[in-house]
Amino acid sequence: MTHAEEMLRTYPAGLGDVDRAALVRCIGECLDCSQTCTACADACLSEAGVLGLVKCVRTCLDCADICDATGRVLSRHTGYDANLTRAALHACVTACRSCADECERHAQMHEHCLVCAQACRRCEQACQELISSLG
Repeated sequence: MTHAEEMLRTYPAGLGDVDRAALVRCIGECLDCSQTCTACADACLSEAGVLGLVKCVRTCLDCADICDATGRVLSRHTGYDANLTRAALHACVTACRSCADECERHAQMHEHCLVCAQACRRCEQACQELISSLG
């Protein structure tokens, strides 16, 4: 059981009709993607051709921030605002798609970009699944 699962299980109030498995997966993917994007940006800064990776660094850092914020919003349930949650999820999908697209351009030369692109695609999918489950 992950910490996200455990915290949802112990939440004292009801969570409504949310798909708990999709929520847990999405929280985990958002936080994992945030860390992966941060590490990828740092790895890009260590590359000899860093000037060719400026957009990748920026995109990774933007994605990391949005994923982190989304994971945190999804972890809070008291005073739930469906519109805000849905907007955060959509922003996360957009950021992950942009970051994955950018990292895939560099993936043949930089393995860390391949790892990052894969994490972004997983997060994008998890957010899409949670959006679909919200109705």
